[in-house]
Amino acid sequence: MTNTPNVTRSSAAPAAALAATTRSPRTGDVLAVVSQGSSSVTFFDAVGHGRLGVLPLPSQPHELCFDRARRLLYASITYRSGYYHANSGRARELVVIDPDARRIVDTVDLAPDHAPHDIRLDPVRDLIWISVEATDEETGGLIALDATTRERVRRVPVHAPGPHWFALTPDGRRAYSANKEAPFVSVVDLETGDPRDRIEVPGSEGIDISPDGRYVYVAAPKGDYRPGTVPEAGVRIIDTATGRTVRTLSTDNVVFPVHTTSQGLLLAGELRVSGGSDGASLGTQQGGVLHIHDAQGEPLGQVPVGAFPLTITSSPDGRLGYVAAILDSTVTVVDLVAARVVTTLEVEQEGESGAHGLAYITAP
Repeated sequence: MTNTPNVTRSSAAPAAALAATTRSPRTGDVLAVVSQGSSSVTFFDAVGHGRLGVLPLPSQPHELCFDRARRLLYASITYRSGYYHANSGRARELVVIDPDARRIVDTVDLAPDHAPHDIRLDPVRDLIWISVEATDEETGGLIALDATTRERVRRVPVHAPGPHWFALTPDGRRAYSANKEAPFVSVVDLETGDPRDRIEVPGSEGIDISPDGRYVYVAAPKGDYRPGTVPEAGVRIIDTATGRTVRTLSTDNVVFPVHTTSQGLLLAGELRVSGGSDGASLGTQQGGVLHIHDAQGEPLGQVPVGAFPLTITSSPDGRLGYVAAILDSTVTVVDLVAARVVTTLEVEQEGESGAHGLAYITAP
C-alpha cells in the first residue's frame, strides 16, 4: 500500500460543509473490490485496510451491490472479455456471494437479457434492479428480480441501446438511466413500466441521486478517452421536480463515476488523458482526480486518484470515500472531511483491466 500526496482543498469551503460524523469504520466492516481483468473480488478490512482474501469469479465481473438485509453480495458478469465498446461477447450472469464466508452461493442466468451492468436495491418492494444492454429483440432496459427468490419480476425498457449506470428515487418508484451514446437520460416509472421523461444530455456515464431525491447528477458526455480538454465535460445537476439541468460542474476531461454519500456530498471521478489521438485507447490515461462537492455543486476539494477512476462508493457514515481506478488497479481511500488520501489499496490485475466495482459491507 502507498500513500498519495498533493491534495487540493477549496479554501472557500468551511469544514462544516464537509463534516458528516466522526464515527470510524467498525471492526468487522469490509470493503469488496472487483478486479475485472483477473475475474475476482478482493476483500479488505475497512479499518486497517489489510487484505482479507480473494474470491475467483466468472469472467468478467463489473459491479457489486451489498444486500444488508440478507448479507449477500451481488456481482454482475458483463462480458466474456473486454469492455463496453470492444468485447468478445456479452455475458448474462448475476453472481450471488456470501461475503462473510467469501464463497459463491448462487448464479442467476439473466437470459434472454445480456450484458448486466449496474445493480441497485429497492428495499421498499424488496427487488434487485439490474441494467442490461439491448438485444436483437428488445431495447436496453432494467430488469427486476425478487430479492428472496431471485426470480424475474419485470422488465422496464429505457428505449436506448446502452444503459449502464442508473439511479433509483428514494421511494423506488422511478429510475434515471444513463445511456452511453443516446443523447438523453431516461426517466421510467418502475411500477407501470411507462416512460416518464427524456432529459437531454450529450451521452452519459455515471449517475446518482441525492439522498432526498431532489437532484440527479449525471456525468456527460460519454467518455471517448481523447487527450486534452473535452468541450462540455463535467457533471449535470438535474432538478427532479422539473427535469431540467440547473447547473453544470465543468471539468477539463470526461467524468465517469458519480456518487452521492449518505450525507449528501457529491463525488465525481475525472479522467486525465495524455498523448496520442486514438479515441479507443485505454492506455493513455494519467492519474485521475476526485472532485468533492456539496449537494448544490459547490466545490469542497480535489484529491488525486489512480488512472481511469471508474467506480466510487463511500462508508455508511459518509466520512470515507473509495475510488477504484481500473488502469492502475488501485482503490484510493479518501477522508472526505479533511479532503486527503488515507491510503491506496492494490488489487490484482490482468491486462489493462483491474479494479472496478466496489461495495462497503457493514459488520453483522
